[in-house]
Amino acid sequence: MTSPEVQPELRPALADVQAVYSRAALRDPYPLYERARSHGEVVPIPEWNAVAIFGHEEVSAVLRSPAALSGQLMAVEANAAAQGQVSEAMQLLRPMMLFHNGPSHARLRGLVSAAFTPRVVAEQEELVRGLVREILAAHQGAPFDLVDKLAVPLPVAVIAGMLGLSKDDEQQFRIWTQSVAELLGGIDTTPELLARIEADAREMRSYFRSLADDLRAKPQPGLLSALAAAEDEEGRLSSDELLANAVLLLAAGHETTSNLIGRGVLALLQQEGAWAELAALPELTNTQADELLRFTSPVQLTGRVLGAPLEIAGQSYPAGTHTMLLLAAANRDSRTFTDPDRIDLTRANAGRHLAFASGPHYCLGASLARLETRVVFGELARYPQMRVLEDKPQYRPNIVLRGLSKLMVEL
Repeated sequence: MTSPEVQPELRPALADVQAVYSRAALRDPYPLYERARSHGEVVPIPEWNAVAIFGHEEVSAVLRSPAALSGQLMAVEANAAAQGQVSEAMQLLRPMMLFHNGPSHARLRGLVSAAFTPRVVAEQEELVRGLVREILAAHQGAPFDLVDKLAVPLPVAVIAGMLGLSKDDEQQFRIWTQSVAELLGGIDTTPELLARIEADAREMRSYFRSLADDLRAKPQPGLLSALAAAEDEEGRLSSDELLANAVLLLAAGHETTSNLIGRGVLALLQQEGAWAELAALPELTNTQADELLRFTSPVQLTGRVLGAPLEIAGQSYPAGTHTMLLLAAANRDSRTFTDPDRIDLTRANAGRHLAFASGPHYCLGASLARLETRVVFGELARYPQMRVLEDKPQYRPNIVLRGLSKLMVEL
């Protein structure tokens, strides 16, 4: 992927940055982040018309800049076009607020925020606690797969319930949102996978569109009905906008938390004394939730396209430059976090993490993720003898939404 125009001293940097986006990063990307970071906190990659950014201060500044536009959909579309256009999937993704900027993003986010209120989130705590206790009680005394039995079904049940969707459809929603995750960050772009994503997108669009029509005719409890009714001076969400942002809430509302639960448990059990420290806490607060979010970074990386020139770490980059934002590396920046490769459940500045991004696209579901993290790990801490039963846990083939596919444990 080099070119004759590239200065020779940049070629090792290119190879090291490229490795971060490869299959080699699946099991443990952090040594790869550090190797790439050795070329600088900000690494220009002219071959890609891009700049890779590893530093916390620098990533945060780009995320907060009005010049930085959320353009991930361009990469998704380019990949889809290379493999055969995934038209249904593109139609599903385009109206998501994740891919909008400026006034259109503010409108979509405002309408969704009007339904996704702090009160609605706070009301989920007892539901989450009851579900966790029920799941753990059912698996005492025998090994079980923490991912399959807790990390995935719990957040699916919570967000599906909040949306007002049928419990009978939860398994189908798990399959659908997995397709969305693979489209956004998976690395196995085979024709077979893209065909499955296309079919799932078609099913999602059909299911949610008919449901949206029903909700507008006969309002029901839940976020979906509230979204259907939300209105501003420009009117209501269109059917495609309602569909896309409901799917976004469904996918984001469980993918990131699922990854956090599995990898958070693994990290705490692998670090000497960490699980005992967790178990000794009288209660969990946002400090512990934020430290686990910082350490695990459920969303490992993201990107922005510059809509106007922007100075980053003293260097000006022109409009059109792709900024590759390594959130997980930024969350392990020793300039911001002391001893960053260690979980510190009392870390005073844990809340400065970028796991929820920053700026206009700061995660809308941050409060729900923190609530679920506090409750889940608070309940797990009641089992001080909990242990992992495998040496090499299995990871999903996704470099963006990094998570375990299986983790056998015993309470």
